[in-house]
Amino acid sequence: MTQIDRTKPVLVTGATGYVAGWLVKRLLEDGLTVHAAVRDPDNAEKLKYLNAIAADSPGQIKYFASDLLQPGSYAAAMQDCELVYHTASPFTMSVQDPQRDLVDPAVKGTQNVLEQASQTPSVKRVVVTSSVVAIYGDNIDLQNSATGKFTEQDWNTTSTLEHNPYSFSKVQAEKEAWKIADAQQQWDLVTINPGLVIGPGINPHATSESFNLMKNFGNGRMRFGVPDYGVGLVDVRDVAAAHIKAGFTPTASGRYLTSGHNSSFPEMARPLRKAFGRRFPFPLFTSPKPLVWLFGPLLDSTLTRTSVSRNVGHPFVGDNSKSVQELGITYRPHDESIVEFFQQLVDTGAFGK
Repeated sequence: MTQIDRTKPVLVTGATGYVAGWLVKRLLEDGLTVHAAVRDPDNAEKLKYLNAIAADSPGQIKYFASDLLQPGSYAAAMQDCELVYHTASPFTMSVQDPQRDLVDPAVKGTQNVLEQASQTPSVKRVVVTSSVVAIYGDNIDLQNSATGKFTEQDWNTTSTLEHNPYSFSKVQAEKEAWKIADAQQQWDLVTINPGLVIGPGINPHATSESFNLMKNFGNGRMRFGVPDYGVGLVDVRDVAAAHIKAGFTPTASGRYLTSGHNSSFPEMARPLRKAFGRRFPFPLFTSPKPLVWLFGPLLDSTLTRTSVSRNVGHPFVGDNSKSVQELGITYRPHDESIVEFFQQLVDTGAFGK
């Protein structure tokens, strides 16, 4: 059991990120001091959303310059912290060099932060933001699951640099985290493994694959049909809550599959049509798999025929019972998260005036 002293500062790496924004907000509202590790502490424009939260919260925020690939760059930020949240990692599907752009930052960044934790005597627990794609590679992998559901016991063994390189980077990074954690006894490791994160961002103009996907539902790219692609969905605010619980629950341990709903692209479109009607060219039909296989890669370079074969028409089924039972997470309704996310994009002019 690990008891965290709430009077001590808490480190959050990648503090301006999508999940990190809500995590920092929760910590500040709880009156904690947050050591926010960011690339450029002098970038007032990038930090304005966190500063606005801090101004209205009982907690304090202090910024520290850091670089995922620079050894020692987290030393000052980690000083006196008992709890470290490592959320910084690239999330993009379109890259020129997967090793350089995805795997190296994810793995070396994890090594950098966790090795610094071992060199900082105050650290008692590290919570790493991993991903559900460290648990599985493609939906078809469910056929090999012992329980018929993806659980924390599963590891993604099918992703490679060539096939699902982002997923591969998350597997490599989390395995490295456990390797480092198992080699020492000073601090314990907990990982949060979220599904596809949706919901309004602290920074409404943030860029990530989640924002891009939601924009594609409303900009007409999918107007002629959407593939039956199964996904696990979770609200960004629930992911932040899971991080809080993982950090401060003394008995928290291991991995936590953090996914609120077993959904799919057609199921995501349904509440959008209901809430916004014909104001946007939402997809009305589910595209036949043979058409997606034939034309999908031509319309989207990140969608390969192997990916179509292994995911379209195959459901995602995740078991979130460990997060519910051990962390006490109550997941927001599926439709509520999707509609609020899309409304934020509308309000910020993502689809024009």
